[in-house]
Amino acid sequence: MTDTSHDLAELCAKTGTKFILAMFVDLRGKPCAKLVPVEAVDELSTDGVGFAGYAVGAIGQEPKDPDLMAIPDPSSFLPVPFIKEGLAIVHCDPHVEGKPWPFAPRNILKALIAQADSAGFEPWVGAEVEYFLLKREADGSLITADANDDSDRPCYDVRGLTRMYDHLTSVSTAMNQLGWSNYANDHEDGNGQFEQNFAYSDALTTADRVVTLRYLLSTFAAERGMIATFMPKPFAERTGSGLHLHLSLTSNGQPVFPTAFDDTRGLGLSDVAYGFVAGVLEHAPALQSVMAPTVNSYKRTGATATRSGASWAPRVPTYGGNDRTHYVRIPDDQRVELRGGDGSANPYLAIAAALGAGLDGIKRSLDPGALGSCPEHISALPLTLLHAVDALDADPVITATLDAALPADWDAEKETVSAYFAKLKREEFFSWHSAVSSWEVDQYLTAF
Repeated sequence: MTDTSHDLAELCAKTGTKFILAMFVDLRGKPCAKLVPVEAVDELSTDGVGFAGYAVGAIGQEPKDPDLMAIPDPSSFLPVPFIKEGLAIVHCDPHVEGKPWPFAPRNILKALIAQADSAGFEPWVGAEVEYFLLKREADGSLITADANDDSDRPCYDVRGLTRMYDHLTSVSTAMNQLGWSNYANDHEDGNGQFEQNFAYSDALTTADRVVTLRYLLSTFAAERGMIATFMPKPFAERTGSGLHLHLSLTSNGQPVFPTAFDDTRGLGLSDVAYGFVAGVLEHAPALQSVMAPTVNSYKRTGATATRSGASWAPRVPTYGGNDRTHYVRIPDDQRVELRGGDGSANPYLAIAAALGAGLDGIKRSLDPGALGSCPEHISALPLTLLHAVDALDADPVITATLDAALPADWDAEKETVSAYFAKLKREEFFSWHSAVSSWEVDQYLTAF
């Protein structure tokens, strides 16, 4: 994060920035931006930069609505000369007619952070961004970018890392230049799948970094003739890509998850931490509509086997210690890892929803039960996106999370963010459902 004591013009002058990508994402996570020359930086700082909101995508606007104004957050300013000399990124908070737009994901997360602050907590988040490196054949089919990456058990293979050395080290160097403290780069469980880790930070900064990293990965891959994809399950026989979130809370700067007292479950966690875990488990079905928000997501969580022998994706909302089969893994007494999210998740919404669920568990003093258990009324995670959206509609806590940035005077006749999001996702499901697949042709063409 950049020094917030400087304004945008000073930051540009200090770093030699000539152009700024004023960036934000819609509810689906699509990155949007305008390229602003440094000569217009004062106007950008004062008024923001305008967008036709309906053209942006899923952000709650119609063609008749007023412009969406992206107001830059100078604390997120990032020079990215490794992309283009003189280029910088600044993340923005969309406004409409001078007020924060409640359908903008960054505004939603900021509202949840404010709720956490009101409860006496500061949320901290780490994120694991998994992705595949692919190439497209002349016939349109997708293949692994590294033709030699064909082992049944490619995870951590040093040779696969070495063959992708130029790409991985370029990304690592960029992350470290940005001050993110990249500490590991590895080959994941699927052929062509990688992960590059960076240090945890406050919730908003980590969400900004996930969006930025996806942009960097896509750009670096394209320069080498590859496609970086965060699609949850691009291949049926391979492990899917997750977006695992490591979550913790402090109060007045002091960790609240560890306990100095006896913990009968043996994990060293406080009642606050167990309440947080219980809240996440309680709301897991609705959470999945945000953590796993695409039709393809449920090919990942529904997988029973992969080429490597494990899917690494939870099917039931359980919790436990340092055990990667659980929905909530607790690797130590400092944090909990939420493993339900995938590469299609919007990081702002995913973090906001996870915080909303956890804070509800703390507020209600919920108990997660015995290790390895899940709430009695939940037997499994949703089977499809449609099931997850139905769970969202039935969960007032997670819908309230998505609606957290709505102003108190929001017109009751207008659509809420949660209703708009649910409608988008139902349309997405039925659009897929109405398409005729090759599986159906193979299964039914001459069956009768």
